[in-house]
Amino acid sequence: MHSLSPLPMSASSSSSSLPLRPPQWTSHRRLLDRHLSDLHRCSNPSHISQLHSQIYRSGLHQDPSLLPKLISAYSLSRHISNAHKVFDQIPHPTTLHFNTLIRAFAYNSHPTNSFKLFASMMESSVPPDNYTYPFLLKACVGGTSALNSIKMVHTHVVKFGFLADIFVPNSLIDAYAKTGVGIKLARQLFDEMPEWDVVSWNTVIGGLVRDGKVREARDMFDEMPERDIVSCNTMLDGHSKVGEMDKAFELFGNMGERNVVSWSTMISGYCKSGEIDMARMLFDKMPTTKNLVVWTIMISGYAAKGSAKEAYLLLDRMEETGLHMDVATVVSILSACAESGLLGLGKRIHNYIEKSRLRVTVQVRNALVDMYSKCGKLEKALSVFEEMGERDLVSWNSMVQGLANHGQGERALELFDRMRDAGIKPDSVTLVGVLCACTHVGLIKEARYYFDNMERDFGIVPQIEHYGCMIDILGRGGLLKEAFDLARTMPLEPNAIIWGTLLGACRVHNNVGLAEEAVDQLITLNPSDSGNYAILSNIYAAAGQWDGMAKTRIQMKRIQKPAGSSWIELDDSLHEFTVGDRSHPNSRRIFKMVNRLGQHLQQVGYVPKVY
Repeated sequence: MHSLSPLPMSASSSSSSLPLRPPQWTSHRRLLDRHLSDLHRCSNPSHISQLHSQIYRSGLHQDPSLLPKLISAYSLSRHISNAHKVFDQIPHPTTLHFNTLIRAFAYNSHPTNSFKLFASMMESSVPPDNYTYPFLLKACVGGTSALNSIKMVHTHVVKFGFLADIFVPNSLIDAYAKTGVGIKLARQLFDEMPEWDVVSWNTVIGGLVRDGKVREARDMFDEMPERDIVSCNTMLDGHSKVGEMDKAFELFGNMGERNVVSWSTMISGYCKSGEIDMARMLFDKMPTTKNLVVWTIMISGYAAKGSAKEAYLLLDRMEETGLHMDVATVVSILSACAESGLLGLGKRIHNYIEKSRLRVTVQVRNALVDMYSKCGKLEKALSVFEEMGERDLVSWNSMVQGLANHGQGERALELFDRMRDAGIKPDSVTLVGVLCACTHVGLIKEARYYFDNMERDFGIVPQIEHYGCMIDILGRGGLLKEAFDLARTMPLEPNAIIWGTLLGACRVHNNVGLAEEAVDQLITLNPSDSGNYAILSNIYAAAGQWDGMAKTRIQMKRIQKPAGSSWIELDDSLHEFTVGDRSHPNSRRIFKMVNRLGQHLQQVGYVPKVY
C-alpha cells in the first residue's frame, strides 16, 4: 500500500504569530472521507467522473480502499467501461478488486465478462473468498447454459473448501433454484449441507414455489425449526398462485408478524381468484400505510373484474393520499383493462399519461397498444404503435396479434415483414400471431410455409399453440383429413382446445365420422362438458341421423350444463348476463330489443344456429 507522507513544515510555520494549520496528510484524509461519502451517494456519471479526476489529482487513488468504491459507483451508473478502466489501472489487484468488478459485470448483464475476469483471477493466483462465488453466481442467468455455469462454480466451491461457509452454499441453492431447471439440484445440495439457517430453508421453499411445487414447499415449510416473515410470505405467495386462498388465509391469520408484503400478497391472491370483496375487506383493514403497490393491486383487481366505477373511486382516493401512478401502476391497470375489455378506464389512464410528467417507457406504449387492440379499437392501437420512437419485440407481437385477431391478416403479415426488416428476431409468440393472421383470412399456403419452416428460418420448435393454429386453418379450409392427421401425429399430446377446434370444423363441414372421434377425445379430457354433446347433436341433426341425435341428447341430460354468459360495457361498467337472465331491472326492454334485432337479421337472410 502506498501511504501519503506528511509534508515538512517550514520554520516560519511554527511561529507563534501565525495560526497553526493541520498537517497536509490530515487535509488529504478529510478529502478522502468526503469523496468516499460522495461516491456512496452519487449515481450521476458526470459527477462520478469529476470525483474521479479530483481523487487522482489529490493522489488519493493510491488508497486501496477507495478504488473498489469508484468501480462500484461507475457500475451503479451503468458506465461499466469506466469501471473496467479503473480496474486496469491497478498494478496488483487484490481479491477485493476482482470481486468488485465481477459483481459490476454481473449486475450490468455482462455474464461472460464476469467469468473471463474470474479466469484471469485464477491465472493471477489471486485467491477467491466467500464473496467471489456469490457475485459470480449472479452472472448465471436463466436456462441450461446458466445451469452449466452454476455447476462449474459449484465445482470450484468444493475445490477451494467454501461449502463450510453457509453464505456460499445458500447462494448456490438460490442460483440453482432460479434457473427453473435446477430445483432438484438445489434440494440435493440443501440435503447435503451439515447445517442450515433460515435463509437456506427460505431459498429452497422459494424455488419450489416458483417451480409450481407448492405442496412440496408447504411440507418443507411445516418442517422448519424456525420461521421468519420471509418464510411465511413465500408460502402465502405459493398458496395464492395456485388458488388455495383458504390455506393462505389460515396461514395469514396465524402469522405473529405481518408486513406490507403479507397484506399485498393476500389482496393480490383474492383479486386473481375473483374474490374481489375479500380483497377489498383486507385492503380496508390493512393497518400499515398502503404503498403504491397495494393501491395498484386493488385498482387493477377492480379493472380486471370490469368494475370501472370502483376503480375510478379508488384512483381518486389514492391521489388524495399524495400518491400518483408510476409506470408499474399504469402498465398493471392497462393490462387489466385489456383482459376485461374496459375501454373507458383504459382511455382515462391514457389521458393521464399524456397530461402527467410520467416517463413514457416502451412498456407503457406496449400496454396501450395491447389495451386498444383487445378492446376493439384497432386504429387507435395502430396510431400508438406508429408513434412509438422505440419498439421492442413485445410491441411488434402485440400489434401483429391485434391485427390478426380482428381479421386484418394481410396487414398483420405486412407488419411481420416490417418487423423482420427492422432486424427484430421473431419468437414463439410472434409466430402464433402470424399463423392466426393466416387463419382469419384463409391463407393456407402461407400458413403451411411458416409452420413448416419455423425451426429452419427462426430457430423456433413448434409448440402446441402453433399446432392449434395450423389445425384450425386446415379445418376452416375444409381439409379435415389433413387436420386430423396432424393432430394424431403431432409430437405433443393434443389438448381440449385442439379437439374442440376439430369438432367445430366438423360441424361447419358436416362430417359425422370425424366429429364422433373428436367428441370421444373431448369426453376423455373433460367428461363434464355438455357443450361437446350439444355440437355433436346438431351435427347428427344436420346429417339427418336422428337416432344419433336422440342418444346424444340423452347423454346431455345426465350432465349439468353451466349457464352461458355474456358481458357488455355500459356507463363505464361491465354487465354480465346469463342465458334467460331476467334479474336486470330493464330486462323487459332488453329482451324486446333482442327480439327486434333477431327479426332484422332474419330479414337480411341470416339464419341463427342454436347449440
